[in-house]
Amino acid sequence: MTTSDRYLQEYLQWLTIEKGRSRATIEAYRRDITRLREWMAKQKLTVNSLREEDLERYSNSLRRQKRAESSIARSVASIRGWFSFLVVEGYLAIDPSARLRGGRRGRTLPKPLGEEELAELLDSIGDATPIDLRDRALLELLYGTGARVSEVVGIGLGDLDFDEELILLTGKGSKQRLVPMGSTLNAVLRRYLGPGGRSSLPQARKDTRLFLNARGGNLSRQGIDLIIDKRALSVGIERSRISAHVFRHSCATHMLAHGADIRVVQELLGHVSISTTQIYTAVAVTSLKREYQNAHPRAHD
Repeated sequence: MTTSDRYLQEYLQWLTIEKGRSRATIEAYRRDITRLREWMAKQKLTVNSLREEDLERYSNSLRRQKRAESSIARSVASIRGWFSFLVVEGYLAIDPSARLRGGRRGRTLPKPLGEEELAELLDSIGDATPIDLRDRALLELLYGTGARVSEVVGIGLGDLDFDEELILLTGKGSKQRLVPMGSTLNAVLRRYLGPGGRSSLPQARKDTRLFLNARGGNLSRQGIDLIIDKRALSVGIERSRISAHVFRHSCATHMLAHGADIRVVQELLGHVSISTTQIYTAVAVTSLKREYQNAHPRAHD
């Protein structure tokens, strides 16, 4: 193992153990730093010989490759985090990345599905099998609550309160919140939990999670992605346009479009900062402008 290998391994271990970063975040940092190290090898540079101007050259090389500004910004953040760690640990005396600046992180507006399109997708799922009942309940829950896919995976049977029509979600940092269970979601969940539904899946009585896979185990995030792909394909929605997160975007955008208070949507989605929720307001305003341009007789000269 080279010195650079050891430095990277220690940094990733620190991110995992001390900072509690997710596996996806760790892998993103690994890719970004590995890409830099490959460039350094071609330039015959080492971690100890790297200078500020070298990192500027590397950053410019990413731009020449036509990488998105958001991608460059993330790479720079990864690099700065690594070198800051090496200085704190005493492996380097000077941080060559201290003044390195990445591209601007543009705010990517979410692209929600239309209300009619979503209704068509949800209504296309029948009730002939336990899997049909599960899939309808799953997609109705994603759209009806705006829950994150990680929160949906963790819902247990004890988190459902049909009398009060509430669902307990456990979000980031184990923070919990209650979200309402609309009448449509209430009905499809009851159907899924009734005869011929969840109880008909293998080993259903041995597991307390709400959503199970076809073998009776916990339904994973990847399993949810596959269900969404399959159901979307059946109604002609392209895979690139839909994901679990698109259901969340759609829930927020449609509520705001129908006059919901932004702070109510913030509470529903579990956003700590209202500025995060305001992204969806921008989407609603964009839709409003488009409809205005199309429909108002005084919108054009």
